Amino acid sequence: MLFIKSNIWLILIVVGSGVMLLWSFVGNRLRGVRDVDCAGALQLINHKEAFVLDVREDKEYQSGHLLNAGQIPVGKLRERVGELERYRDKPIVVVCRSGQRSATACAMLGREGFAQVYNLAGGIMAWQKADLPLEK
Repeated sequence: MLFIKSNIWLILIVVGSGVMLLWSFVGNRLRGVRDVDCAGALQLINHKEAFVLDVREDKEYQSGHLLNAGQIPVGKLRERVGELERYRDKPIVVVCRSGQRSATACAMLGREGFAQVYNLAGGIMAWQKADLPLEK
């Protein structure tokens, strides 16, 4: 008991880190977000004619994006969701820098009734690491 009292902050940090790590693995699933890796995204794009939605800010998008990707920054997605209406029944691959903002966008699109929404796990960083092309 003395150990716990003496190291309470250290214990809380370890427990908090563990919870955060666990959330990173199951949080998206609990929110209904489906992650897809680069190979899976390519399959969706090439064989299912998936629309690619880039939710990064303008400067990030202009520095390089997936071929034919549309762009709506995640902060403006709620007000501009109507622009995606024609893709409601088609697969949508959502992309950001690392996969965090795109997961948020996927959850929001799911709540709006888009059934085939996929988060590019690892985002543009994973795409570049896989040595896949970007356009400017």
